[in-house]
Amino acid sequence: MDTPNSPPASRLLGDIGGTNARFALVCGDQQPITHEVTLPTGQYPDLASAAQAYLQQVGRPAVSQACIAIANPIDGDVLKMTNNHWQFSIEATRQALGLNSLLMLNDWEAMAMAAPALTGKDLTQIGSGEPVPDAPKGLIGPGTGLGVSSLVRSRRGDWVPIAGEGGHVSLAPTCEREADILRILWRTYPHVSAERAISGMGLENLYRAICELNGTEAESLAAAQITERALATKDLACEEAVERMCRLLGNAAANLAVTLGARGGIYIGGGVIGRLGDYFAQSGFRAAFESKGRFGDYMKRIPTYVIRAEQPALIGCAMALGVMPAKR
Repeated sequence: MDTPNSPPASRLLGDIGGTNARFALVCGDQQPITHEVTLPTGQYPDLASAAQAYLQQVGRPAVSQACIAIANPIDGDVLKMTNNHWQFSIEATRQALGLNSLLMLNDWEAMAMAAPALTGKDLTQIGSGEPVPDAPKGLIGPGTGLGVSSLVRSRRGDWVPIAGEGGHVSLAPTCEREADILRILWRTYPHVSAERAISGMGLENLYRAICELNGTEAESLAAAQITERALATKDLACEEAVERMCRLLGNAAANLAVTLGARGGIYIGGGVIGRLGDYFAQSGFRAAFESKGRFGDYMKRIPTYVIRAEQPALIGCAMALGVMPAKR
């Protein structure tokens, strides 16, 4: 516990995805998030070993509290990641790190907690619409998988994040081409979830399916390579895969918006969108978002924002510990 004569203790923050484990420290309210380090999850057997490696790397600071966001449902003490080999006990991890408390959040629950603090340059609006004060907000974003969460006002007036696993809803095609892609994906996956097409691995799935439909041979390309070729307009199949993913994301975001009544806006995050840069605003995302038949006018009034803030999940983790980090 901090005392008046001692410096505030550091809190450990983490954002664990299927590919990367991001860690940082925050010392107190209105203090900046510092010592950010990204480690590859594949090089560590579990959360405790990755966190220990991070703390050693930044000089072994005294830490008694931690909040870790992870790309996984939080259901009991033992967590087994969906898109990663990690499996661990929360309590055993707390003890291994010598913490008084370890709070685990779904990564998109942390993103939702950060949403009210995102303003100005933290966000880029795509399309029209104005947020309705106090109305629900939806969050969605493709990374290694597809993250989904929401934020609603309680009767007391505070914002309440709602974690979910909306990335695993069934993929919904909106045209014959997407239906043909879905038929190909069904051969591999008995249940084709949204993240099988709207994520890093989804981009790879789309590319291979499009090559098959075009009668061309698919190369062994990772998502980053597909994106690079698409943005350079050097490969028609890559270009269609990226555009198709943006449109499918628009449809998934719209489904979230109408289900939730998210007139407070839809927030788009995830590493895949970050790599698209200015392309995303010119893609078919917003057109797909507004294409809801009789509810087209309703959709036009809902704003959609790309999250540009660095490490928003870490901001959400700090806020979950009762700390409002300083703006950078």
